[in-house]
Amino acid sequence: MLKGKIQELAKEYSKELIDIRHHLHANPELSYQEFKTSAFVQEHLRQLGIPYEIKATTGVVGLIEGRNPGNRVIALRADMDALPIREENDIPYKSKVDGVMHACGHDVHTTCLLGAARILSELKDEWEGSVKLIFQPGEEKNPGGASLLIKEGVLENPKPAAIIGLHVHPQLAVGKFSFRGGKIMASADEIYITIKSRGGHAAAPQQTADTILIASQLVVALQQVISRNRNPFSPSVLSITSFQGGYTTNVIPSEVKLMGTFRAMDEQWRFEAHRLIRKLASELVQGMGAEIELHIDVGYPTVYNNEALYSIARSAAEGYAGLDKIEESELRMGAEDFGYYSQQIPGCFFRLGTGNEAAGITSGVHTPTFNIDENAIEPGAGMMAWLGATVDMKQV
Repeated sequence: MLKGKIQELAKEYSKELIDIRHHLHANPELSYQEFKTSAFVQEHLRQLGIPYEIKATTGVVGLIEGRNPGNRVIALRADMDALPIREENDIPYKSKVDGVMHACGHDVHTTCLLGAARILSELKDEWEGSVKLIFQPGEEKNPGGASLLIKEGVLENPKPAAIIGLHVHPQLAVGKFSFRGGKIMASADEIYITIKSRGGHAAAPQQTADTILIASQLVVALQQVISRNRNPFSPSVLSITSFQGGYTTNVIPSEVKLMGTFRAMDEQWRFEAHRLIRKLASELVQGMGAEIELHIDVGYPTVYNNEALYSIARSAAEGYAGLDKIEESELRMGAEDFGYYSQQIPGCFFRLGTGNEAAGITSGVHTPTFNIDENAIEPGAGMMAWLGATVDMKQV
């Protein structure tokens, strides 16, 4: 029986997969700089006899063909890049690169997909269709490696009927998975604002436009974009996260810079909000006598899980791991460039439980103490292999 064989192989290879994860964790690389990681992945695929090609410089795209390879094509995706964070964990496989760390679990994602690749390759005579393996660069930084891979044809030749990705979840107990249909993660856009005047003496504010005051008013006023214009049933957030201006007590600075992020779950509202942000900011700043430069760097789109694919994948996951191991994913205002894929073809992005409260493994992603319970790697690799071998959009 295929399920049993996948589970046996995931267990058999689990120690080797943990060693792979240790290597990746100790040797992290930043977005679009994943050269050694890419070479490591390529070498593993070569050893497995899996053909692959390079896209977007460091991306690796492999293809495993089962029985009747053209009958069904499913893509499995893992990201490979790390974050500019100095690791604080005291572990044997701690990052060897100062100021760079796999703090978002991409080492785990890559490990799980390599494990799934090995399992699927070994069992390729026992499942139908083809599985495209996407090892993706640059998830953590605009424009997003997914967008670059799509431009280079990753969703063609052969064209997948669906794409599946997983993400570590430290707030979910090890051994569990969570799924959700429809909207699951927010879009993410970056806001950059510069407010300018000629500056002046702090004792004579009437002789200039007070950039500090104007910027302060703007930070507060921008919240009206959300509170008075957004549909209350559509999650959205605007956060100004940087306020830079001034250098002494008696000078009104000639320039203040603001930076922030805007998140939304609805693509139509997202771009309407951009228009409102520009309008409100320009009118307020100019009305108070200053000049403004405003740039919105459009980032990742909303991650949307195709409802039909979600139902198929969740049912398959329940059959693989058991009903008690599957939960409902919560909505998150974090962003993921997996959204680019799910705009093109049906996508399902699910979460892998990696937390262990009893063992003190609870730190969130993007923190210097993030780590996982490595018992998660066996079910993670097995689940990816199982979904790759069994999910079929023809069931819809």
